[in-house]
Amino acid sequence: MTTPQSENEILLDTRGLPPPEPLELVLEALGDLQPHQCLRMLVDREPRPLYAILDDNNFQYETTTSPDYRYELLIWHKR
Repeated sequence: MTTPQSENEILLDTRGLPPPEPLELVLEALGDLQPHQCLRMLVDREPRPLYAILDDNNFQYETTTSPDYRYELLIWHKR
């Protein structure tokens, strides 16, 4: 589910969804991401295939892991 957190941040919560749904949803959300916005993605497993896609499409990202081994990615357009 994609929801605006603020004017500049969009939250995409894919926890509980089976693969490949998280990847499909984040790619759809990135297509709508404006240059001044960032996307915060919550996901149950590390989305390793996504990293190469982000690198190849001019996005920067930061990944953090919670103590329960869930992942949070912050994704934005390279300036």
